Amino acid sequence: MDRKVRVVQYGTGKMSVYTMRYVYEKGGEIVGAIDVNPDVIGKDIGEIMGCEDKEVKVVGVDEAEKMLGETKPDVVIVTTMSLIEDVKEALMLCAKLGLNAITTCEEAFYPQNSNPGVTSTIDKLAKENNCTITGTGYQDIYWGELISAIGGSTHKITKIKGSSSYNVEDYGIALARAHGAGLTLEEFDKKVASLDRISDEERRKVIESGEYAPSYMWNVNGWLCEKLGLTVESQSQECVPQIAKRDIFSSTLNMTVKKGDATGMSAVVTTKTKEGITLETQCIGKVYDEDEFDRNEWTIEGEPTTTIVVEKPNTVELTCATVVNRIPDVMNAKAGYVPTNEMDELKYRVKPLNEYVK
Repeated sequence: MDRKVRVVQYGTGKMSVYTMRYVYEKGGEIVGAIDVNPDVIGKDIGEIMGCEDKEVKVVGVDEAEKMLGETKPDVVIVTTMSLIEDVKEALMLCAKLGLNAITTCEEAFYPQNSNPGVTSTIDKLAKENNCTITGTGYQDIYWGELISAIGGSTHKITKIKGSSSYNVEDYGIALARAHGAGLTLEEFDKKVASLDRISDEERRKVIESGEYAPSYMWNVNGWLCEKLGLTVESQSQECVPQIAKRDIFSSTLNMTVKKGDATGMSAVVTTKTKEGITLETQCIGKVYDEDEFDRNEWTIEGEPTTTIVVEKPNTVELTCATVVNRIPDVMNAKAGYVPTNEMDELKYRVKPLNEYVK
């Protein structure tokens, strides 16, 4: 493509500071921005990014369709909420207008196994209007491609075990609340843990109704099984509170998490496959104490057994870089809701983004 890639930023919170800067530094341009927060509506995105004005003002959701129609971006980056139901309106609007969209919504990484109804609806509309919708982020590499690549160097796999931790402070209030941060243990059990104490049949019905709240590894396991050619026979999830050992102040929640209350949760997902390979994965999201840090560890058991550990990854920056590096793949992909396991392997973009667009 012989011009700059045109991008609209949907959601101008913590993540957008990086995604917008990365777009500019990769030779693209931001042509619009959208948010629901009245405190940022009307601001120039340069103020949000902490740089000079870019002559692009943030508009409210009520003006989103008009602005998108006028700017006609090549892709919309959606960095708002964690569940597909919560970003449905934004993704449906993009699909309606025939605009490619890429989101950091964690469930959107592989929503086919947690909310097939909404996914199918978005897929149908995107195909009708010849655009691509997808989800990506940190998990694309560190819970996805990295694991499938190690699998490619393994003769026989018997089990895949994964664990990843992250500080909910880095991702905004919606994610922190979804992890039960700040709840008493009684509240956590009622609002979070009890939702998964159901039978497989009950869970299937909840998923079909579009009301299931998956942990991040739920969708990652689905992505990995599809990538590795595995057939899922059963999948279960258990959410366990992470307990504060002392009072910890959360700037994101604007409250002190009391000793003995939940700082967040560990969500453990177990997937059994027809091929005999079991996936046991967990993500630990919580308000960090001063001595805690992000850690990513995966083991593929078999012949041979291999473990890979990533200490202190810059999860926010890695997420945002993945989003921007994925833009050409989204623009080159077939129409519909297309998970990244159906796209090219993620690559570093040394040239301007438009030079990778076919």
